[in-house]
Amino acid sequence: MTPTTAMEAAPSAPHPSPTTPGLDDRITRALVGAAVGDALGGPVEGWTPEQIAERHGGRVTGIVGPWYGEDWRTARPIAPYHKGDGHVTDDTLMTHALIRVYAKVRDHLDAYAVADHLVPDLLSPRWIPELEAEALPLQRIFLAEKWIVARLHYGHIDPREAGAGNIVNCGAAMYMAPVGLVNAGDPRAAYAEALEVAAPHQSSYGREAAGVFAAAVAAACRPGATPEAVVDAALALAKDGTRSAIEAVCEVAARHEDFEPALAPLRAAVEPFDTVGPDYRAPSLGARRPSRLHAIEELPIALGMLLVGGGDYRRTVLGSVNYGRDCDSIATMSGAIVGALGGEVPADWTATVAEASRLDLHSPARTLAEVAREVFARDLERRRAHEETFTALAGSR
Repeated sequence: MTPTTAMEAAPSAPHPSPTTPGLDDRITRALVGAAVGDALGGPVEGWTPEQIAERHGGRVTGIVGPWYGEDWRTARPIAPYHKGDGHVTDDTLMTHALIRVYAKVRDHLDAYAVADHLVPDLLSPRWIPELEAEALPLQRIFLAEKWIVARLHYGHIDPREAGAGNIVNCGAAMYMAPVGLVNAGDPRAAYAEALEVAAPHQSSYGREAAGVFAAAVAAACRPGATPEAVVDAALALAKDGTRSAIEAVCEVAARHEDFEPALAPLRAAVEPFDTVGPDYRAPSLGARRPSRLHAIEELPIALGMLLVGGGDYRRTVLGSVNYGRDCDSIATMSGAIVGALGGEVPADWTATVAEASRLDLHSPARTLAEVAREVFARDLERRRAHEETFTALAGSR
């Protein structure tokens, strides 16, 4: 895949129609699609495609139960999380937390918004589906995400520098869909804002992935966008190993229309860029260290499955789930992008996830749609003020 200059300027935007979802529909489908993908991938996270097929008697085709059945409370390495049965994971918890930050700020976010609003949110009791209890989100998120609280709440580190030193993973990228949706149709703006928001959390290719994922979501919101156009938009902005990994994976993905034969080739394509190694639960000694040559695995695979699925939600997300490894985050990302494209999330999956997780999956979307409109109005005012100032300085021609 090669970037195209057409991505620099948005195509003409027709009025929404039944076949061209508008802003509210795209935001809803993206956020619900991300949450459902997360819940589908959670119970098989960390396993290989072969192990998944053996455990479930074939490929996963919908919501499944915990890997260890009734022993989920004690069986390692899963305990004490009830992963399965439609429960969302930390990907969705963090996504919804970021939306609550947008709801408070009502404008573009920066690293200081993370310190001032996201950190306190992670220290406020919420219902945690996998724990089946009310608890602090901090108690559910993993060490790479706990880093945000440790560095900002306890260490008082400059928010723009706090991500340095953390293990480099997909932790920041996995919840950046709201940034792409607030900047719907403007991938470059989404990329820049996500890099700023991710600064307290990640560095190197982990931070880069957050920016590129947000850009992909923003590009998917453009009326008439295709999976190929989304990949082109991502490549137009991606740097270093992240760009190379997306190119390699998507070149392979373009040859497939079904995820089953694509599973092994996609893994082979991303493997040279992935620092974790072949055993996901036993990372290599060089895993997750800063590098200009490497990339997280999750984003390139999500974009690859987007191409394999051809913009269809089921095919895209089920491919992501059956890929295994960090498949809850892969399915979260691919679900958000294909949802923003207009892919329809199965209603039965949505209902099951909402009920099992005890979450209103639609309310965050309504909130973010309101915020996106307010931010766009603010941007218009700021741009007009800049135009007037620049014209006064430079004169009209």
